[in-house]
Amino acid sequence: MKADSVKKEDFGKVDGRTVELYTLTNRRGVEAKIITYGGAVVSLKVPDRNGKLEDVVLGYDHLDDYLKGTSYFGALIGRYGNRIGNGRFTLNGSEYKLAANNGANHLHGGPKASTK
Repeated sequence: MKADSVKKEDFGKVDGRTVELYTLTNRRGVEAKIITYGGAVVSLKVPDRNGKLEDVVLGYDHLDDYLKGTSYFGALIGRYGNRIGNGRFTLNGSEYKLAANNGANHLHGGPKASTK
């Protein structure tokens, strides 16, 4: 039986920053592929009722497809999910102003995905 493993490889670049693809595989061969651009799950292979591994998520094989912005297949919502009213918040006595991407509000981490 194989050991659990984690493999890291380059998936492309966004604004000069490398986007990595992590492949996590367990002892039974179940495999998850996740990129550091939006935390998108590119692929998840799990056994069907006959034990054959099948990909069960919608994802793209190339970074350019994620950059087109036509869907958010497999992506996490952002660093949080919800609106920050008026795009501002206070933390430890300091006020932070965020990008307004939902009227005057900041929604789901802003208008542009992060590579980290």
